[in-house]
Amino acid sequence: MAKQEDVFKKVISHAKEYGFIFPSSEIYDGLSAIYDYGQNGAELKNNIKQYWWKAMVQLNENIVGIDSAIFMHPTIWKASGHVDAFNDPLIDNKDSKKRFRADVLIEDYCAKIEDKENKEIEKAAKRFGDAFDKAEFVATNPRVLEYRAKREAILSRLAKSLEKEDLADVKALIEELEIADPDTGSKNWTEVRQFNLMFGTKLGASADTATDLYLRPETAQGIFVNYLNVQKTSRHKLPFGIAQIGKAFRNEIVARQFIFRMREFEQMEMQYFVAPGTELEFYENWKTKRLNWHLALGLGSENYRFHDHEKLAHYANAAADIEFNFPFGFKELEGIHSRTDFDLKAHEKFSGRKLQYFDPERNENYVPYVVETSVGLDRLFLALFSTCLKDEVLEDGSERTVLSLPPALAPVKAAILPLMKKDGLAEYAETIFNDLKYDFNLFYEEKDAIGKRYRRQDAIGTPLCITIDHDSLADNTVTIRDRDTMKQERVPVTELRRIIDEKTSFRNLLSKI
Repeated sequence: MAKQEDVFKKVISHAKEYGFIFPSSEIYDGLSAIYDYGQNGAELKNNIKQYWWKAMVQLNENIVGIDSAIFMHPTIWKASGHVDAFNDPLIDNKDSKKRFRADVLIEDYCAKIEDKENKEIEKAAKRFGDAFDKAEFVATNPRVLEYRAKREAILSRLAKSLEKEDLADVKALIEELEIADPDTGSKNWTEVRQFNLMFGTKLGASADTATDLYLRPETAQGIFVNYLNVQKTSRHKLPFGIAQIGKAFRNEIVARQFIFRMREFEQMEMQYFVAPGTELEFYENWKTKRLNWHLALGLGSENYRFHDHEKLAHYANAAADIEFNFPFGFKELEGIHSRTDFDLKAHEKFSGRKLQYFDPERNENYVPYVVETSVGLDRLFLALFSTCLKDEVLEDGSERTVLSLPPALAPVKAAILPLMKKDGLAEYAETIFNDLKYDFNLFYEEKDAIGKRYRRQDAIGTPLCITIDHDSLADNTVTIRDRDTMKQERVPVTELRRIIDEKTSFRNLLSKI
């Protein structure tokens, strides 16, 4: 656990030091769980968006994209259930005066049990070496089976209690497990109560006439209320999808773990409209497609797993999370949900407008069912950043820190580095920079020794470094250095555009899906 905490601290420190993420309003001591993306963070974030958008919209001829407003009519949130049901179970510690999500306290307790389970597996793997059969060990080892049964029993009871809104049993479970305040060790808890997560605001020029609104807690409703507009103007037949990337806002009780859980965050969502009765087939298809999209990033298949929901939301008939192995353990990265026709029927009821689709093949009108895929952009950023950040010991015994991002997502695609400022090298390098900048995001630097400059580019994940030396002036060739292999190759200047494009093209990622 201590090692994981050290890794996470390094991630946070590196993100700030190299211009990826800063605490928001830092000179005023900041705001809790609010962050700003720096110059490199903004580039990486935009590249992640492009990867998602290209895979979702550009590669699927029956999926289109929209951008709906953050401010929406307040009745939308009544129809969606957010006004009445968008709550988290809150519990306070009487001694420390700190507030916690009751379900998170219990889930963290279960995560510790899972850590014990994993340690047993790791010990056995070391003991048996190549002869170790993990599947057989997990299925037969009494201690592992005991840990797993205890964890599953706790989570099952929690899910049932939350589903029945039996908050007294949630508190009873916390007391039975002897869960303490993680900071102070106190077990002196209040009762569990519900807390609505929506931020309220007002629309209007004066307090007397202003309308009460909410900052949207999710982006999905903007798709649902525009579903018929998009269907008619795009002339798509079912099945078809609507994709969107946008900000959402939740007044989280406990916002923590850096950018994993924030009060202002960004979602990449797609709602796929299908005929009733076909939704579960499409749900399974999208589970596979979305996992393949993640695996194409090359972060390791062992870092992903599916978690099927025991407690389903009021709108769903099936739901699963793609969980990722963050530095603090497996947590939700993306949700895939079969939302049935709940949302569209609710908006029909509250708006008085028909949202039906005429199916020429069935020769009937009906309200479509919906399959949703929703990935947290900030969480995906953290998954990439924390997994790709590595300390390496080189052959000569020296060390380097490298951010081995997929080249297509790297903030800077290539660095242009004249060996020195004099003798016309800087001017020649600037000519190369000015020629390539229309096609790629580049970085130009002429200060410090070339080795130091290489290390700085490694630390921000730049795939290629291009060095201009005295020979460049004579033969129009440059040295190009690969971030991952550190191999250097002499190439003609005329080949640079092709080489950079081949290395950093989104095609490299998209073709793996």
